[in-house]
Amino acid sequence: MDSLITFWAIYSNMILSLGINALLALSIWLTLACGVLSIANAAFMGIGAYAAALFTMKLGTPFLVSLGAGMLFPALAALVIGLPVIRLSGIYLAMATLAFGEVVRVVILNVDSLTGGARGLNGIPQLTQWWHVFLALAIVLFVLWRIKRARIGRAFDAIRSDETAASLMGINVSANELLALVLGAAIAGLAGALDAHLTFFIGPNEYGFSRAVHILTMAILGGITSLVGPVLGSTIITLLPEMFHEFIDFSLIINGAVLVLIVLFLPQGVWDPARFARWRRKGAADHA
Repeated sequence: MDSLITFWAIYSNMILSLGINALLALSIWLTLACGVLSIANAAFMGIGAYAAALFTMKLGTPFLVSLGAGMLFPALAALVIGLPVIRLSGIYLAMATLAFGEVVRVVILNVDSLTGGARGLNGIPQLTQWWHVFLALAIVLFVLWRIKRARIGRAFDAIRSDETAASLMGINVSANELLALVLGAAIAGLAGALDAHLTFFIGPNEYGFSRAVHILTMAILGGITSLVGPVLGSTIITLLPEMFHEFIDFSLIINGAVLVLIVLFLPQGVWDPARFARWRRKGAADHA
């Protein structure tokens, strides 16, 4: 029992980071599954973190209410920016959402009286427990699994495959893409709210371009063909810095290199059921 207590005292933050990063990877998986390349999830995480922290510190709301605020505000922000930009596609949408992320960071820096500016917010109550993180992850996984199996999930798949064909089939492409963006923002905001109440401190630089690349890398590495992929990718990316701590200053370079290698050699990600099926068929043929 003493060894278990010691293990938890040393590695608890890393274990909870696994769950929070899995939520972030799932948030961008939702938009990628609909063919939407959004780079705003780090900004949505920041909005959720600041909203939840301010509700707790300034208004004294219960933790559950703060978490709800952490999901609501980024979802509203996604709705506001999504209405004008969702008709863009590919690199143009990515650039628009990336610009939104920079706008959020600059606003946080300049609203000093509320957000603490460059100093950030200190002394956030540590309310996040391990079961909060993993219950949130379980609920999100269940909801996304239901969405994937429902009609809306099939609409997402059709849009990702061919927007024009999906539109001709009667699918409202813009509405579905906007829904994916809003739901993804709410999940990213939930991750931010949980993280803010775990780390005591949040600052604007935590939600910039490097975090956006980090989130995208987790989803692309794992693969977007199933829900297993983002969770696997987030686990790998979270554990790598712990295994190679001496290279922590090069994390952004490593994430970029991982993205390039995955796109070149494993375009469907590490977790690709179709590739596994081909390997099984090949193995069976070799033994026949």
